[in-house]
This record gives sequence, C-alpha cells and structure tokens, in this order.
Amino acid sequence: MLRSRVRLLIVTLWVGSLWTVGYLVAPVLFSSLADRALAGTIAGSLFRVEAWLSLGCGAGLLLLGSPEIEARPKKIWLGIIVGMMACTAIGYFGLQPMMAELRAGAGAGGLQGAARMQFGILHGVAAGFYLLQSLLGAWLILQGRRSQ
Repeated sequence: MLRSRVRLLIVTLWVGSLWTVGYLVAPVLFSSLADRALAGTIAGSLFRVEAWLSLGCGAGLLLLGSPEIEARPKKIWLGIIVGMMACTAIGYFGLQPMMAELRAGAGAGGLQGAARMQFGILHGVAAGFYLLQSLLGAWLILQGRRSQ
C-alpha cells in the first residue's frame, strides 16, 4: 500500500513537472520576455532541472518495482519508464549540447544561415522527444489507474 502511494507521488511529480515546464512555463517565458536570449537561458535552466528530475523519478520508480499487476502490463509499465528516461537522455543529454554548441559559436549576431537551420532541426527533434515523453507520461498515469 505504501509503495503504491509513493509510486503515485513520484509519477505525479514527474509527469506534472514535465507538462508544466514544457507546455506552460517555457511558452510563457518566450511570449512574455522581449529578450529571446534571456527567455532561452531561463528555459534552458528549467529544462536542465527537469532532465535531472526525470532521471531521478524514473530511477526511483524502477527501484520501487512495478505495481502488483499481471506480467504483460508490468512489462508495459517498465517499458514506459525506460522509454521516458531514454527520451530525456536523447533530448537533453544528446541533442541539447549540440544546440548549445551552435548558439555558442553564433556570437553576438545570433544564429545565421545553415547554423540557424541546423539549430531549428535539432530543436524540432528535441521537441519531438519531449512530446513523446509527455505522451508516455500520460500512458504511465493510465497504466497506474489500471493497477488500483
């Protein structure tokens, strides 16, 4: 009983923070601040915290073990967690450093030409992984509901 409640709290923290940072806070930063570089810096800091929180929550859930459910849903539940952690690893620890390198090389004039296009592609791919992680989070919540 205690394990299932702790699992629920971790899933709530993980998925809630993921959705809040990605779909509420970051868009509000870019629409509210005139300085897009500042908005990007703040959003980047928030996404860094979110990435580490994601890995911590995923690890916590894996350590707690799967809910007391049938074997097939248990494998699905574990697969969702590993999939969400993989999205974090690819998006934040794989793609984000490449985007940061492009920004750092741009200098005061900002991204231009091919670098701007490459940044846009990397940003789009990273956003796709974030969306996938968000959808997996919804599935994780639904899987948790089935185990109660």
